[in-house]
Amino acid sequence: MTVNSLNVENKIKLLSFDIDNTLIDFHTYKSNFKKIWEKYQDQTDAILTYNTGRLIEDVLDLIDKKVLPEPGYIISGVGTHIYNYKKGAIEKEFNDVLDDGWNLDSVENIVQKITHPISDQPSKFQHSYKRSYFFHDASNDLIDEIAQDFADANMDVNVVYSGNKFLDILPKWANKGNALQWLLRRLDLKSDQVLVAGDSGNDSAMFDLKEVSGIVVANAHDELYLYTKHKKVYHTEKEKGDGIIEGLIFYEILPKDALEDTKIDHSEDFFIKKELDNIALEDDDEKIALIQEGYVKAIEALRKNITPLGFSACSIKDNIPNGTDENYHSVWARDGAITVIGSLSLIEDEEIHQCQRQTLITLLENISRNGQIPANVRLKDGEPDYSGVGGICSIDSGIWVVIAFYEYVNVTKDIQFLRKYIGDIKETMRWLGAHDSNNDALLEIPEAGDWTDLFGRSYNILYDEILWYRSNVCFGRMLEMLGNHEDAGEYIRWSQVIKKEIVQNFWPSTQQKIFQSVSFAEKQFTLGDTSYLIAQTTPFDFSWRCDVLGNVLAFLHGTIDAEKAHQTFKFMLGVGVNDPFPVANVYPVVSPGDPDWKPYYTVNLLNLPNHYHNGGIWPFVGGFWVKFVNKLGFKDVAIAELHKLALINKEGINEEWEFTEWAHGTTGKPMGKAYQAWSAAQYISACNDIKIMKTKN
Repeated sequence: MTVNSLNVENKIKLLSFDIDNTLIDFHTYKSNFKKIWEKYQDQTDAILTYNTGRLIEDVLDLIDKKVLPEPGYIISGVGTHIYNYKKGAIEKEFNDVLDDGWNLDSVENIVQKITHPISDQPSKFQHSYKRSYFFHDASNDLIDEIAQDFADANMDVNVVYSGNKFLDILPKWANKGNALQWLLRRLDLKSDQVLVAGDSGNDSAMFDLKEVSGIVVANAHDELYLYTKHKKVYHTEKEKGDGIIEGLIFYEILPKDALEDTKIDHSEDFFIKKELDNIALEDDDEKIALIQEGYVKAIEALRKNITPLGFSACSIKDNIPNGTDENYHSVWARDGAITVIGSLSLIEDEEIHQCQRQTLITLLENISRNGQIPANVRLKDGEPDYSGVGGICSIDSGIWVVIAFYEYVNVTKDIQFLRKYIGDIKETMRWLGAHDSNNDALLEIPEAGDWTDLFGRSYNILYDEILWYRSNVCFGRMLEMLGNHEDAGEYIRWSQVIKKEIVQNFWPSTQQKIFQSVSFAEKQFTLGDTSYLIAQTTPFDFSWRCDVLGNVLAFLHGTIDAEKAHQTFKFMLGVGVNDPFPVANVYPVVSPGDPDWKPYYTVNLLNLPNHYHNGGIWPFVGGFWVKFVNKLGFKDVAIAELHKLALINKEGINEEWEFTEWAHGTTGKPMGKAYQAWSAAQYISACNDIKIMKTKN
């Protein structure tokens, strides 16, 4: 959906959003919401309404200070006043409804009898229809007792407790939901035309409206999550204002790329500017011509991997098997999933589409009794293999399939296909979750148990944890598609726990955090700060190496923000992971004598320094790299990197455009199998991500 094609006929006609820690940060007032809303508001007919515990004057002050955009209405004081912003007047008819049975003196008499420590909030939070108190750490039973005390006194009031510290006593008909319902009747709107959003318990009444749609931001308190778990809500991956923007994109009120407008411009940074200046001297027409030629050749290479069981790892016709090389003549879970994801832009091509679908079917139809996705399924006899080198299971294979399955059904909207296999996906998620043996939200990976299957890393590995985070999000989104909002919320919220653990454990810093458990990596604060997520941690040590693919996926999957990704980009650019071609998979390489060196790295001479997984150049990773650079906002740099990726894909062992498996890390000479499916698919994906084919044709 482009900016010019926003759905102005969207069913949603009114937005009812809480303010504090929903639209803005309560303490800093920081938020991207105002900038984004003002950019796109003319392209939607939805009425923006603030529904907040703040008083009207306070909200108007935030608008005057340019913290918030101008709304249509303000519902203030937890639903005790409705303010028509354009008219600059309170809707007095609403307050007539609130007067019934409301008496401030009687409220105070009841409150004074409460034995639990309680104190008045500042006068700016009080008015004739609202009494607000600080009431820390109250149990649900205690809140129920207070409500009963009012009932015993024949007082019909609303007792609202939120944030584990705020207590509001309001008239019977005063809450955010009732006030919103009254406004809807005034505007002749139905509740299914409303989108509500919040972060705490005093927002819960908004979600009570029949058939209302909702957004629960990632930083929401458990009280709101538990209240809305059975309701139709979208759980965001981002917090506060960015979470609201994410939710508005989901409900098609904002365009898909709206969050891209929230990034800080780093084009004037010395290092980046130098790169851009060098690129400006290059011949754009020549670069684009090669990129376009590569796009056509990539589709041809992808077609070479179409088989009755799905995408093969490499072209069967062009690669004569030798010993264990027969493994390449299989539908690999990891390779196949990445190929499916990379080729989804070609969904209109029926032959490719059917191969995407068959790849997923082949893998899911061979799931083990305990939920394990096979590492591969042999093409010659359809037999599944659940282990890799040395009989070690492949953990990331199943994770990639979960992610690819979601990406496929998200594009095709094939709900019937989703319903058929959701049970298998759930079993796979359970199998994967069992690898979190110490319940710290991170998976424990055996040595050589992922795509670097001849490279010695283990326990908490960045790459695998990033995929684990993403798979939880993807599974949650699939459950949302099926209307299972309760379980969806569980997985989305768990993904946020995983994300926090990743950042805490893999981004060491000398800045010690108060009131936070200290991880092993953080204990090493005397060693300094990092500009990237480190490769692995264990209970006994850690690796400061930079796992390039892990860091690239961290930003693409939303595990880290743009600022951290920018630091990472400058580091990787500085050490030359994209030189001579994008990109070497690890920096620095492991050399003999290094404590990380393993004797088996010499097997078949595969993992010598700058070889294979030990700093080799992987074109499929290069595709992700191009998308990483483009997402940072450096499109010109991304095009230059895509041109370099075209050059390495054009290099061949026997002929041009072989899209080989990998290349030597320093010479750039092509190595491995020819016509590798994921190399071709991720090149196609990178081209489409930049939209270079559309803009230049």
